[in-house]
Amino acid sequence: MNSQIFLGTFVVYVIAMIGFGWWISRHKRGSGDDFLLGGRSVPLFLTIGSTVATMVGTGSSMGAVGFGYANGWAGALYGIGGAVGVLLLALLFAPVRQLRFMTMSEELAYYVGANRLVRNLVALLIYIACIGWLGAHILGGGLYLSWMAGIDLNTARVLVALGFGIYCVIGGYFAVVWTDTVQAIILFAGFLLMAVLALVEVGGFSGLTAGMNAGAASFLGIGAIGGLPALSLAAVIAVGVLATPSFRQRIYSGESVSSVRRSFVITGVLYLGFSIIPAIIGMATHALNPGLENSNYAFPFLATEVLPLGLGLLLLVAGLSATMSSASSDAIAGVSTLMRDLYVLVTGRAPSAHNVVRFSRIALVATIGLALAFALTSDNVITYITRMIATIMAGLFVCALLGRFWPRYNWQGAVATLASASATSLAIIANADWSAYWGNPSIPAVSVALVAGVAVSLLTPASRVTSEQALEMLNEERRRMEQVPDAALTTGQVAAPGK
Repeated sequence: MNSQIFLGTFVVYVIAMIGFGWWISRHKRGSGDDFLLGGRSVPLFLTIGSTVATMVGTGSSMGAVGFGYANGWAGALYGIGGAVGVLLLALLFAPVRQLRFMTMSEELAYYVGANRLVRNLVALLIYIACIGWLGAHILGGGLYLSWMAGIDLNTARVLVALGFGIYCVIGGYFAVVWTDTVQAIILFAGFLLMAVLALVEVGGFSGLTAGMNAGAASFLGIGAIGGLPALSLAAVIAVGVLATPSFRQRIYSGESVSSVRRSFVITGVLYLGFSIIPAIIGMATHALNPGLENSNYAFPFLATEVLPLGLGLLLLVAGLSATMSSASSDAIAGVSTLMRDLYVLVTGRAPSAHNVVRFSRIALVATIGLALAFALTSDNVITYITRMIATIMAGLFVCALLGRFWPRYNWQGAVATLASASATSLAIIANADWSAYWGNPSIPAVSVALVAGVAVSLLTPASRVTSEQALEMLNEERRRMEQVPDAALTTGQVAAPGK
């Protein structure tokens, strides 16, 4: 009976989000810029709300709680890494807002003279990364809904994908940031309430470690997983935030540099405080039931088997808010890359303005469908996320860092960066001993990519294209898609520091 109530609550919640997304975006769907970036006028409170909702996503709800269930206080590492990542994003990359980029591919290509090869490679990697993130959200949300509603796992994944997919297709980016903000409030309240109730159930902090080994109860669970793997986990999450396209979209769509920076700092502080919540929930669940076959079920077990029905329904909505808010952001980021970069790669020109919204909706359906197909092949959220980040996104992070702050960086160095990061990650994943030693490939992948990028740049000619010329090349191509006056593209633009 309760499973039917949980499923009914999910359906009602999704319908409410779809209706709200349509209503809030009904006057904001006129152009591609409106549909994909909210007209580049997203205010501070919406940037904070949508960033918080994206940060507290599948990894924080399903993955980190499950990690805390298995490894105690190590469950906080996900939140610590994410907080460091978003604070560094505010410090290092918020100023690129003034350059009016539409995608991360544009940004990274700009750093190396608007090189077409780099832009195409980055666009392919970013699109794959967006599908990877989407798959992780569908994976986590499906595990969660399947347990709580008592339905087949694959059916649950399909329902989750349909849930966020419909309001994305209808309302675009403006619907995403508003629904994300609403869901941020719900998920924060739900997770805090769940942590408090979990502590009460186990008799306070002293009961959290019942049945756990001493290593899991040590500082950040280092005694359980080891110092280097702990550092690697925090690092891979930080790198993921710094290179995830959906967070770049928060920069490109914000009202101003100061608005973006303030929203990221506030989000980072909130997320740092939030970091211990998943660990508490996971450890409390372990104290109550140490025999779960899959640690990823720790969160739904607590909501369905321990708490009263009413509170369980609230936490169902909170958990689904975490999954769907993050998924919708990654879906829009992936489609922006598909329309702005990969469309140009295939056709040789940007889509005309009157086709952008229609093509974007078709692309959203295709992108979510691909992500769903990948999600049907995995069942471990943390492993899925960390391997995907290290393989695809470590190179993007290094490429952005060197490009932003080192003027000598060129397109050859960027290609070397991207190739060496992926090759290093895949080599470590393929070797069980190396994987056990590092925890995940993020640190060696970033290190090798840095060395390769610097070395190859120094061994090859410097770019002859200035920052101003590179920016104008990108702007000229974008004018067809945005249909804005030349003055709007040039007002207030300056070269990135060091370029």
